[in-house]
Amino acid sequence: MAKEYRTIEEVAGPLMLVRQVEGVKYNELGEIELKNGERRRCKVLEVNGTDALVQLFENSAGINLDSSKVRFLGRSMELAVSPDMLSRVFDGLGNPKDGGPELIPEKRMDVNGTPMNPAARNYPQEFIQTGVSAIDGLNTLVRGQKLPIFSASGLPHAALAAQIARQATVLGDNEQFAVVFAAMGITFEESNYFIESFKETGAIDRTVMFVNLANDPAVERIATPKMALTAAEYLAFDRGMHVLVIMTDITNYADALREVSAARKEVPGRRGYPGYMYTDLATLYERAGRLKGKDGSITLIPILSMPEDDKTHPIPDLTGYITEGQIILSRELYRKGVTPPIDVLPSLSRLKDKGIGEGKTRSDHASTMNQLFAAYARGKEAKELMVILGESALTDIDKLYAKFADEFEQKYVSQGNNANRTIEETLEIGWELLRILPRSELKRIDDKYLDMYYEKA
Repeated sequence: MAKEYRTIEEVAGPLMLVRQVEGVKYNELGEIELKNGERRRCKVLEVNGTDALVQLFENSAGINLDSSKVRFLGRSMELAVSPDMLSRVFDGLGNPKDGGPELIPEKRMDVNGTPMNPAARNYPQEFIQTGVSAIDGLNTLVRGQKLPIFSASGLPHAALAAQIARQATVLGDNEQFAVVFAAMGITFEESNYFIESFKETGAIDRTVMFVNLANDPAVERIATPKMALTAAEYLAFDRGMHVLVIMTDITNYADALREVSAARKEVPGRRGYPGYMYTDLATLYERAGRLKGKDGSITLIPILSMPEDDKTHPIPDLTGYITEGQIILSRELYRKGVTPPIDVLPSLSRLKDKGIGEGKTRSDHASTMNQLFAAYARGKEAKELMVILGESALTDIDKLYAKFADEFEQKYVSQGNNANRTIEETLEIGWELLRILPRSELKRIDDKYLDMYYEKA
């Protein structure tokens, strides 16, 4: 029987100090029993001699220092895992919230998993098709990669997240694919949108959802991504599945970290966020990848809304250091009605070259991708010149490039939230656009591909 302590010294916000404890460890779970028999959960944040600072999962209202007692459970936070997790919806602490039965666990896993040892990693090199042309064609997602989406308030990142979760697939025979979807600090409407969106298309059957709402405690928000990654590790490395983890919104997670850090009276770092935020985010992101000797893989798409559209804000800044590229959503494209409003020029997938080409997508993919980037960049320059000097100042070829930029945004980038394009369709649309330009301008593409595809029309 766990020892009970009646030595609660003080309660401040989500934190509580317990004196004269013995053998208590960092991250250990505890249970507070109130005078009326109600029980609340907590977690050890810090141990200093015989003092333990614990963090409450629920609110602190009604905790009487004299009559409440605490017992520590001797284990850290765990998630019950089993193959039956697929098609289920859980809260941020792993409890079912879809009205279904409790899971009968195959085992329990500590949610504080460790980042992968770099020496044990396999290099990411297989293509994942998301059905979104701006990602598949130009900023390709590779199995085992960490590719964040940088959004801003008011932009439709929720719709893009749901679209990728519904459509993503790995090409090849007998490949088992699953999606783990973690939502942090979202509204009830958003939560409902995601759940209904997955149910309508049947994607829920291969999805595990963890949903933490905006009115849930901050400590649950901090636990949610760990729960999701633990479920992903089980499906990938115990069940041999290829798992895509989508997390939205990392900004809400970082704000919860800041809230708890402020309650602990820690010295704040940039913009009030704790100095260890880089380490904290890295311990999450680095749990994704491919392990040598294991069939499964974890690919991670964290989504974050940049406060004040600022790429240099600590959250996108630190995320950019840890991950392999970024997909950036643009307010300007959104105003033009482009859906999804992915700005392809500042976006980047550092591993795209590893996941494309013969046997993965198509042999002409790399050269057409480079040509589309170059033509779009020149087209945008031509359009800027047109604004300053007027259309009459442009050469005929500049006008063609300006037309290319408009068509590219309307036909290639903009595809709506329900279109699921195969990689062949995406490449064909690319060739259709390149035919706007004379063949002599396509200097980045080998003649053999120009003969095969450019002259086809």
